[in-house]
Amino acid sequence: MVTLIESKQKFRHPEKRNRPDTPVLRKPDWIRVKAPTSQGFRDTQEIVKSKGLVTVCQEAGCPNIGECWDKKHATMMILGEVCTRACSFCNVSTGKPSPVDEDEPRRVAEAVQEMGLQHVVITSVDRDDLEDGGALHFVNVISAIREASPGTTIEILTPDFLRKDGWENAVIDAQADVFNHNLETVPRLYFSIRPGARYYHSLRLLERVKMRDPNQFTKSGLMVGLGETKEEVMQVMDDMRSAGIDFLTIGQYLQPTRKHAAVDRFVHPDEFSSYEEIARSKGFLMVSASPLTRSSYHADEDFAKMKAARQAANQ
Repeated sequence: MVTLIESKQKFRHPEKRNRPDTPVLRKPDWIRVKAPTSQGFRDTQEIVKSKGLVTVCQEAGCPNIGECWDKKHATMMILGEVCTRACSFCNVSTGKPSPVDEDEPRRVAEAVQEMGLQHVVITSVDRDDLEDGGALHFVNVISAIREASPGTTIEILTPDFLRKDGWENAVIDAQADVFNHNLETVPRLYFSIRPGARYYHSLRLLERVKMRDPNQFTKSGLMVGLGETKEEVMQVMDDMRSAGIDFLTIGQYLQPTRKHAAVDRFVHPDEFSSYEEIARSKGFLMVSASPLTRSSYHADEDFAKMKAARQAANQ
């Protein structure tokens, strides 16, 4: 269960300080998760801490942290812990970021090697303050992991590189095994939920990956429970397939604090099953849809399934 963070709010989300409080709905039984207590969780926590790394698992208050960290599956968040955007759904700190840590790629690679990861997910904050949006840092992290742990497959969850003059091409050319960028919600809700982004720009980014490197897997995710309709979700699915996206994730939006966007409703697991069935009928190689699905949840297992699905389709 995500903890509401109220005491740190004026430091963590200064741009949300003056927003009116939104109601917090009681979570249904299918959303509740146990607090992390396992030894595997503590081991992962120690490795992350000893390398001075940031994880989106912690910063975004992911409800799956106990399960994932028990298996030593941590999603590294590079380029600092302060984002230049102020999306109304996100719990990552916003403000003026620190300079890029040039030693971070080495430490990330060491952590991947130490954890013995077969598959790793690397994400980042938005860095609108940088000329390249952090593109070259992604390239350096991918390169460092490949050198330290050549058997590890790499999945990146990138910003949109909005107004960064083609710098995303450097990240595409680094040839991660999976290029993920989340559309997050339906176009109608972008102004209130993802005001710093543009729906069609994000869609074109993923389409550009496929045009530049057809063999690179592409992935994107949606949150539901923000007020979208089923028809709008289905239209986004069609847009994604037109852009050649291979893998779709759909999960329940959970409200981090009273200053964030309110949950419109908790979507029943049966509806997630329906979304998964519809998405598979539209031709996605892989679909993960459940209340607790997140971009990197079971990413290693799902990557293997996606590879197998492509091989079967090509036979």
